[in-house]
Amino acid sequence: MTASPQFVLASASPRRRQLLALGGWPFEVVPADVDETPRPGEAPGGYVLRLAEEKARAAAGLRPEADAVIAADTTVVEGGEILGKPADAAEAEAMLRRLRGRDHQVLTAIAILRLSDGRLEADLAATTVPMRAYSDAEMAVYIASGDPFDKAGAYAIQHPGFDPAPDIYGCYANVVGLPLCHLTRRLKRLGFAPLADVPAACQHELEYECPVYVQILEGAP
Repeated sequence: MTASPQFVLASASPRRRQLLALGGWPFEVVPADVDETPRPGEAPGGYVLRLAEEKARAAAGLRPEADAVIAADTTVVEGGEILGKPADAAEAEAMLRRLRGRDHQVLTAIAILRLSDGRLEADLAATTVPMRAYSDAEMAVYIASGDPFDKAGAYAIQHPGFDPAPDIYGCYANVVGLPLCHLTRRLKRLGFAPLADVPAACQHELEYECPVYVQILEGAP
């Protein structure tokens, strides 16, 4: 292994780029374009795991000289149904109405492909998110901002104006789009140690006191 591995992040998400940088690893952004349509009868966990692996393999073909490719996929699940990115304002409103005042789950799958030998490490993070009872007017302003349209479930948990879920229990970074402690433990299995204190950096960046990072680093789901 090289002392300073060169990673590829197979995502155009500025949120994932921001989070991955907290580990101190040098990386390049190479977005992967894959079909994100769920297959008939596909379970949400299997769906995001499949997409993460497909993104990793697609990006690997573009940067074969890298040490490893990191890919992720996030979805919102309510009532067992996958809620992807809304196509328009009407769909965003329908999703936000459905989630309002209810608990749902956010799933993020990560896939790490080590290019020297083709070994793949994957993981799945799940966080329960209790949405607040935001008003119709708040929802309309948020939709008009355009922020929901590239977000699974039509919201960003970290949006300061909308603030859809002030209190969660679990991995906050997972809901933002990249569960860093899950990623760190999988990278270690591949021989890539972080170059920074990941839990401390994550909590400082997200301004969140994480109650689960120790358990996750020790192997909890």
